[in-house]
Amino acid sequence: MRYVHVIQQIELKLFYTINRNYNKKMANRYFSFITHLGGAMFMIIAVFLILIMSNGSLQLTAKASAISLTISHIIVQLVKRFFPRKRPYVVLNEIYVTNKPLKDPSFPSGHSTAIFSVFIPFVLYSPTLLFSTLLLFLAFSVAISRIVLGLHYPSDVLVGILLGSLTGYITYALVKQIFL
Repeated sequence: MRYVHVIQQIELKLFYTINRNYNKKMANRYFSFITHLGGAMFMIIAVFLILIMSNGSLQLTAKASAISLTISHIIVQLVKRFFPRKRPYVVLNEIYVTNKPLKDPSFPSGHSTAIFSVFIPFVLYSPTLLFSTLLLFLAFSVAISRIVLGLHYPSDVLVGILLGSLTGYITYALVKQIFL
């Protein structure tokens, strides 16, 4: 039981460090903008556009991303239902929080899950350093934005990253094995 308390204290310290240190005018603008890349609507539209505008193995990768996004979204909704963790801005005092806080449970981060579930198949499809670095930079920016904006704890984001990455990897591997 003592270990759980220690881990919670470490997480709170990390949350406050990220939430307060990035609370600067330019950083807030960046994170307020970039966070929307992980939203369901943006991810669905982006994947759909790639699906209809591509062919061959790129289109298969887009299909893997679409499947991964769907599966990971279902998992996130189930986990949120069974583990309804309150968001940081509801529980904690003296934090920065965005103008439009969400009402659903905090755990896990849906935005982090979504962007990693979509981007990981594309990173695996084209693992060139520049392309992969750009996609991963954007994905981690979305994940960090969720803490900066006061909407998620670090563990919410970490589980979202792991869930999205795992779903993306497995889906890409299965689509590649079945169709290539």
